[in-house]
Amino acid sequence: MDDRYGTDVLAAGWRDAGRKVVPEVPADPDLVVEVAADGYCGAVVAVRGGNVELEDRLGKVRLFPLGGGFLVDGEPVRLVAPKAAAPQGRLRTASGSFVAPQQRARVARASRILVEGRHDAELVEKVWGADLRVEGVVVEYLQGIDLLDDLLRDEPPSAERRYGVLVDHLVTGSKETRIAQQILRGPHGKHLKIVGHPHIDVWQCVRPEAVGIAAWPQVPRGIDWKTGVLQALGWPADDQADIAHAWQRILGSVRTYRDLDPALLGRVEELIDFVTT
Repeated sequence: MDDRYGTDVLAAGWRDAGRKVVPEVPADPDLVVEVAADGYCGAVVAVRGGNVELEDRLGKVRLFPLGGGFLVDGEPVRLVAPKAAAPQGRLRTASGSFVAPQQRARVARASRILVEGRHDAELVEKVWGADLRVEGVVVEYLQGIDLLDDLLRDEPPSAERRYGVLVDHLVTGSKETRIAQQILRGPHGKHLKIVGHPHIDVWQCVRPEAVGIAAWPQVPRGIDWKTGVLQALGWPADDQADIAHAWQRILGSVRTYRDLDPALLGRVEELIDFVTT
């Protein structure tokens, strides 16, 4: 006959009977969690000394003890220190390429890649820097495509010194496209490749979700684009220092090629192939 009162009430675990088990979740970098007590939401940036550091979308960092009291996707969890990564197979660079065996940096080629802005150069270096050093390709900062003609006149390209140029806002009818087409029709076009992405600025080549925003804001004409973006996002936008700080925040959100728009990925790979052929 069944016992209507169940088994021994003094058996081990009787206090937990029927309770929902709260799962343990490793506090891995970039994991987004919510603090149940006050609703603070942020991404994991570090774990040290039994505490976890969370950074919110405004860049503010707060410290909390590991353990319970957190939500992930609205569900209660216990944050625990992440386990040490197990040995893996061949490692990959930020661009997705396999890491080459340890070797001396290659002597720089005469061929090089020119990029239109300093932020563009920093982004290319962060994602493709390891590949470029292996290939011996130097990335140079070009203040604007308007100055490309002068550079080509002073240091003309050749079969041994090819130039790949990355341009912002290379779309039909844009000023940048007209200049690029004119230069390519000129005497240096044979040893020159000009490609670009469709965005107004290289900031937009970083995927919004990587930065922690829903989308890049639309900025009305007549307003400086970067200033307009910062104002729309509610970030400080008073001076150049605020723009520089914002860029470091955006650049810091990029860890691999997966954080970039494919419109940029393909164009940079084209240029690397062109100058290393």
